[in-house]
Parts: sequence; structure tokens; C-alpha cells
Amino acid sequence: MATTPGTPRVLRAMNDRAALDLLITHGRLTRTRLGELTGLSKPTASQLLARLEAAGLVRTTGSVTGRPGPSALLYEVDPGIAHVAALAVDKAGISAAVADITGTTVGRHRVEAEATAEDVRTRTPELVAEAVDGALRAAGLGRDALCRAVVGTPGALDPRTRRLRYAPHLPGWQSHTLVDELSAALGTPVVVENDVNLAAVAEQHCGSARDCADFVHFWADEGVGAAIVLGGRLLRGARGGAGEIGYMPMPGAPVVRGRPAGTPGPLAEGGLDMLVVSAAVVALARRHGIDAAGAPEALAAAAATPGAGDAVLAGLAHHIATALLAVVAVVDPELIVLSGEVCLAGGDRLRELIENEMSGLDLPRPELRLSTVEGSPILLGALHTALAAARNTVFDTTA
Repeated sequence: MATTPGTPRVLRAMNDRAALDLLITHGRLTRTRLGELTGLSKPTASQLLARLEAAGLVRTTGSVTGRPGPSALLYEVDPGIAHVAALAVDKAGISAAVADITGTTVGRHRVEAEATAEDVRTRTPELVAEAVDGALRAAGLGRDALCRAVVGTPGALDPRTRRLRYAPHLPGWQSHTLVDELSAALGTPVVVENDVNLAAVAEQHCGSARDCADFVHFWADEGVGAAIVLGGRLLRGARGGAGEIGYMPMPGAPVVRGRPAGTPGPLAEGGLDMLVVSAAVVALARRHGIDAAGAPEALAAAAATPGAGDAVLAGLAHHIATALLAVVAVVDPELIVLSGEVCLAGGDRLRELIENEMSGLDLPRPELRLSTVEGSPILLGALHTALAAARNTVFDTTA
């Protein structure tokens, strides 16, 4: 295969990007320290910083004093050069966060809107814009500051039909022109991504999977799903539906019989979804004589109730382990991260029970860890995804 040798312009751009990434990772750096980290000579590092400063990408921010010799200027990426928006959609509303190019969140806003309400299902772009505009106002910014938006939603966008699959409970999100409508409403490129996939991105960057390139992120909450990361990259599947583990056929639950794609209506009951989501946990606890308003309360009561509570936790662990064993047999992950309201409420005791259920079989045994992401993992994953795309554009100095 023929190759094109690197031109001085391309090599400069590569050095520029390496320096900008280091400033993002480490924060403020002196010219000397940046040269050490990049391996560039002092004159080359000086030229690079002058070039980036002239382009408006970096700025000086004080100096290092209190040591022999002249004070050294500190440089940082100018945080105001671009901003991104992250959104998390659920059946009750839309949460939005805005961050500057360094990744600092500068504004948040939530719009309450019942997804199935008649006056909501026809106003999806308007509601998304309302959520983003609220976050921008909280940051003291206007729409012109925004260069990218990523929306996390249940289900998966089919790249062939451009329709949202596996999310009939979000009728306003079923349009095949959804992405174009959202981009027009916000005036910036928009990506719609599966919410559990985005939570897995958060685990990669600041959670339990930081040291792992091959892992499965299992999410049990009001819905259930999984994200599969192999070689550090998300596996999406031909139609975007990789990881829709809630539809997995399970002993003790009917097989999910779907409706035509894009047909609105409540989620069909069956499969793994019927056994381990929050409502299923409450029902399981009730069958064992434990009444609770939600899954966290039910699992807390189960942990404090010998006998009946042990049966609740064991039954839940059995369902989850059965599903995860099927995934392990196919993709052989190094790690499984347990996340969502159900897994986190069950805590280490539930994790240990799942681990015990998975032992003794002639299959690889991945490590099981609980999620350690703080805050909303969906919003955090959306921010990381939006920032990666924005930096690829903003930090490109070849133009």
C-alpha cells in the first residue's frame, strides 16, 4: 500500500494536537514541562505555543514563581473556545448539561415532560431545545457557543432506517428525520446514542472500567440493557441494537413478541426485562412478604430480613447471572460492570451472589465490579462523547 510521507504542515498539526491533549489532561503547564511531555525541544515547544496562542486555542494563565531563575508562564486551553451539550432522556423528561471544551460543566437544566402525554409526543425538538437553552442560560451562554450535542436515550437508533428502535415508550422519538429535526432545533450537529452505551463510556473514562478494554456494562434500572466494549470500542451491531439484553429469552418469563418498528405503546412484558427491572424487584420482594415503594427500599429491606430477604436477593442474582452467562459465552469479556438502580442498591452482597451463581461452570470467569461513576453516568458519557467529537474539530490546526 502506498503511503504519503508526513508534510511539515501535517507534522505541526500532530504536535499541536498532542500538546492540546496534554493540556486537557494535565491542566496548566509551563513551556518546559510541555516540552518534556511531548519530547519537543524548547524552541519547538515555544513556536508551538505561540502558534496555538495566535490561533486562540491556548492562553497564558499566571506563572510559576518561588524558584530560582525567571518566572515561567503557565499555559492552558482556553475553555471558552467551544461548548458541548449532553442530554439524557427518560419517560418523565429531559436533563441537559453544557460543558466547555476542557470538560468542565458550566450549566444544567431539566425539562419535565411525560413522554406519552399527547401534548409532549409532537414537541420533541422543542423540548430538547428548551432543555439545552436552559442549561446555556445557567452558564450565561447563547446558542452560538454550542458546537456539538449528544443525546442519550433508551433504545437504539437504527442506522438504516434512522428510527429509534426498542423504545416504544418514547413515541415522540420515532421519526425517521429525528436527528435532522434535533440538529435544526439546536443549530449544531446532534448524535443520538443508546443511554447504556453512554453509561459504559463514562465507566471507561472515570469509573470501574478505566483499566479494561474488553468489558460488558450491565444496567438494571427502570429498564435493563447492556453495553459491550471490545478492544476499547463499543459494539453496536448492524441495526444499533447490540446489548438490548432486556429482550433475552429467560426461564420463567414469556418471550417478548415485538410490534412493528416505530409503533408507539407500552413496553412489551417478557424476557430478562420482566425479571430484573426496578418494578420486577418490587414485585419479587412483595411475593416474599416485603413491601416497599421502590427497588432500593425493597433491596435494603431484603438485606435486613433473614430468610425472606435472602430468597429475594438469591432469586434476583440467579436471573442476572443466567443472562450474564449467556453473554460471557459469546463475547468472553475480561470484566462485567454492574450498574443502574437495582445493581447499586443490591451492592456488594448482590454482586457476590451473582459471582457465586456464575462460578463452577466451564466458562471464562470475568471479574465483576460495581459501577463507581458519580452523578449521572448517561450525562457523563454523553459529555465525553460530545467532547471527543468537538475536540477533533476545534483542535484541528491543518485548516
